[in-house]
Amino acid sequence: MVNPSLALLGAVFVASSVIVFLLKKSRRDVILARLHVQRRRISGAKTPPRSLSPGKDYTNPPPDYSAVYPPSRKIALADIPGFAEKLGKSQGALIASAEKKGCIPFTIELHDAKKTMITPCEFTVEEIEALGDFPDYATLSGIPLPEPYRDFDIQKAKPRPYRPFRWPYHQTMSLTKMEPDWWLELEDTYKERMKQRQEIFEKEGDKVLNMLPGSHFACKELMELSLQFLCARYPQYFRLDKDKMIFHNGILNTESDLKNTHPLHVLFNNIPEDFAITMRNPEDGLYSFRAGQICSALGWNVGSKIGKTLPEIHAPVPDYKEKMQMSMDRYFTKMPTDKAIQRGSWGLEVDQPLYMPPGDPHEKLRDFQMADLDISRCNLRVDWQTLRRLPLSGAIVFNFKALFTPLEEFRTEAFIPALVLKNLNEAKPNLMAYKNTWHTEHVVKPALEQWAKEQVEKEWVPKDWEPQTLEDSPYFPNWEEKWHQQQGF
Repeated sequence: MVNPSLALLGAVFVASSVIVFLLKKSRRDVILARLHVQRRRISGAKTPPRSLSPGKDYTNPPPDYSAVYPPSRKIALADIPGFAEKLGKSQGALIASAEKKGCIPFTIELHDAKKTMITPCEFTVEEIEALGDFPDYATLSGIPLPEPYRDFDIQKAKPRPYRPFRWPYHQTMSLTKMEPDWWLELEDTYKERMKQRQEIFEKEGDKVLNMLPGSHFACKELMELSLQFLCARYPQYFRLDKDKMIFHNGILNTESDLKNTHPLHVLFNNIPEDFAITMRNPEDGLYSFRAGQICSALGWNVGSKIGKTLPEIHAPVPDYKEKMQMSMDRYFTKMPTDKAIQRGSWGLEVDQPLYMPPGDPHEKLRDFQMADLDISRCNLRVDWQTLRRLPLSGAIVFNFKALFTPLEEFRTEAFIPALVLKNLNEAKPNLMAYKNTWHTEHVVKPALEQWAKEQVEKEWVPKDWEPQTLEDSPYFPNWEEKWHQQQGF
C-alpha cells in the first residue's frame, strides 16, 4: 500500500511543478530543454562498470565513432547565475543541444576556432570564453568539490593503503567510482617527490613533459580544476588569488604566475602526480594522447607515447587487443563528465624506482635474482589512477601517482600475504611477466608463506580460507585503524 504522506507530497510536488511550468517561461524552457537533451543523449556509459567486459577480437579496422558523443553538459549552464543574460539568450536557447557538425579539430587551439564551433560536450567557443578563468567546475562537471581536510598534516600524512589485489586475476580495467574527496591525494613525501620530479625534468625535458598543438585549453582547464581542488581540500596550505592570477603554495612557499606560465608547468610545479590528456579526434571519434607530464613511468615515457591512440599506447599490455581494446574505445567515446572512475595497478620492486625509461640501469635488476637480496629492500608499488572527462574541452584526463610500501607491512594486514602469494603462484604467466615480479620472488614468496601461516595461527584468517578478492578491496579489513595509527591524527 502506498504511504499516504508520500502520496500527498507527490501530489503537491506535481501540482506546484505544473504551476511553475505554466507561469515561468524561462523555467519552462529549461525543463523542456532538459527533457529534450535526456531523450537524445541517453548513454549506456552513465554508470561505470566495475570492470570492462572482454571485447571482440579486434582484427577488423576500428569502428567509426565520429557520430558518437559523450553526454552533453550544456544543461549545467542553466545553473550558473546570470550566464544566460550575459550572452543575451533565453535559458532554453542557452542549453539547447548544439549542431554536431561544427566540432573543433583537435589540432586547433580554442582561440583560433570560430565562436560557433563546439567541443565534444557541446559547449561553444563563445560560451567557454564568456565563462572566463576558473569557472564553477563543480557545477559544470557534476562532480562536487572536496570537503576541507582540516586535520591534515603534510608532515605526518600517509597515503591510503591501497592493495588492489584480485583473485581470480584476469586482465580487466577493474574500474570503480572515483571518490571526489581523494582525486588528488597528498602525503608526507610531497617535498621529496616534487624535488625528485624537478630533477627528472631537468634531465629528460620533453620526454616527460610535452604538449601537441590544439591541447592548450584542455591543459588550462585541467590546471584550473586541479587548483580549485587543492584550495578546497587543503585550505591550510593553498590559496588562489584570482584577481592577480597567482597561486600560493604554502608547503613549498612558492607562487605560480598563472598568466605567464604554461598550465602544464603550473601542475608540474605544484602537484606530485602524473597527468595524461587524451582528446577526441572528430574525424573518427577516437582518443589520442595530446599532452601530459609523467615522471612515474616504468618502461615508457611521454616521448614514446605522445600522439598515439589508445590501442597504440596499450600495445604492450597482455590481452589488451583481444579482450579490452573494443570496450575501451567505446567507453572513452561515451564516458560522462560526472562519472569519474578509479583503479589501481601493482607490482613488486627492489627499492623504489619512480621513473624508469627504456634502457634505465635499474631495469637490469629485473634480469636476475640477487642472492643477497633482503626482504627489507622489497616494496609494493601501486600506481593509483583516476580517469575523468573535463566538462568544457571534453578531453579525458588520466592521472596517477606511484606509491611505495615496504612488503613487510603485509605481515600485519589480514589476508593480504595469502592473496598476493596466490597471484604469484597461479596467475597467467604472461600477466606476471608483464608485472616483472620474478626478480623479487625468491625472497618474497618464502616471506609471504611465513606471514600467511602466522595469520592463520593468530586466527586473523580462517584455516580453510581460499584466497579471493576481499570485500574491502582495494584495502584490507580494519585498514583505517592501522592508517590512522601511522599518522597520529
